Amino acid sequence: MAIEKRRGRPVYLDNHATTAVDQRVVEAMLPYFSDKFGNPHSGSHFYGWEVAEAVEVARAQVAETISAQPEEIYFMSGATEANNLAIKGVAHFYRERKNHIITCVSEHMCVLDTCFQMEKEGNRVTYLNVDQDGMIDLDELNDAVCDDTVLISIMTVQNEIGVIQPMAEIGAIAREKNIFLHSDAAQALGKIPLDVKELNINLMSITGHKVYGPMGLGALYVSNKPRIRLEPIFSGGGQEKTLRSGTLPAPLCIGFGKTCELALAEMPAEAERLQKMRDGLLASLTGRLDGILVNGSMEHRVPGNLNISFEGADAESVMAALPDLAMSSGSACTSASEESSYVLQAIGLTSDMAENSLRIGLGRFNTQDEIDYAAERLIDEITKVRSGRKKIANAAAE
Repeated sequence: MAIEKRRGRPVYLDNHATTAVDQRVVEAMLPYFSDKFGNPHSGSHFYGWEVAEAVEVARAQVAETISAQPEEIYFMSGATEANNLAIKGVAHFYRERKNHIITCVSEHMCVLDTCFQMEKEGNRVTYLNVDQDGMIDLDELNDAVCDDTVLISIMTVQNEIGVIQPMAEIGAIAREKNIFLHSDAAQALGKIPLDVKELNINLMSITGHKVYGPMGLGALYVSNKPRIRLEPIFSGGGQEKTLRSGTLPAPLCIGFGKTCELALAEMPAEAERLQKMRDGLLASLTGRLDGILVNGSMEHRVPGNLNISFEGADAESVMAALPDLAMSSGSACTSASEESSYVLQAIGLTSDMAENSLRIGLGRFNTQDEIDYAAERLIDEITKVRSGRKKIANAAAE
């Protein structure tokens, strides 16, 4: 059944790349761009005091979302900076004592690139494989640990396939072996419950723009017990207790705090709604199209994620035929590369099937009508792409 294309802006289905800022977050930030414009580090007058107080409220809001203490939260420009500081900071500070790092082949590229850099500087890095569901093998992790291991870095939720790693079990291994554990939780915040103490996570990277907050602001959690020492990655005026110098962007800090407050309050109901829409979309597609492969575990997956490959229909052709749907053919953070997704190849997909994959990210502002529309449009255009390829193949065979 064909369906008429929508007029106006496309339906947004790429909420893993970024999200619209919640209007309530915008309203919380606005006064700090104009009336309350002070520098939070100006400690000699009222304008600085009122903004500094608001920033500390935001810090507490962020901390509560992951069950941390406010003094364990350090504001960053985003998860990329936080990941860099966590890994490089630990590697540099403890290098004379331990220099082995364990991570995973399906980590975000900013973690992998940081580990590549650490190898150039003399660290030894072990890259764990993942199975066809995208999960690491805990036995392989255990076997990789040695006396020289200083850090394990495993992301909580994979950014392309939405798979949730067993962080509690990983944390238990790290704690037993007296190894620091870092997790990139950019895609987990606001989607699943996070408790750094229960999970035994010592360092956690989070960001605002994946969870309806402002771009350009994230945070690094650094545990006080056990205390972790980090070497800063750049120099400056000693802000954030000398760990991250630079004037804090107060409006963004306050927006991130409000973002976390909303995420904590609304996560259960939002997760239930998104999972229902996601499962309904998948049921519609599989009910009327054959040759569909879901990439990654459906059991251990965040509610709004769907990464699927369609036999006989490459993602670029499908997306070109669907300008009224905003989706991704992989990770937006590595879209400059023309190579097939390294994450999908890591879970065993062929290059062809990896290139036939779409990442659909549902979010807070999607409606059921939009999902129903997307299902019809996907079915219609994938059928057309497949039919066109079949005609070309038949003509070539004659």
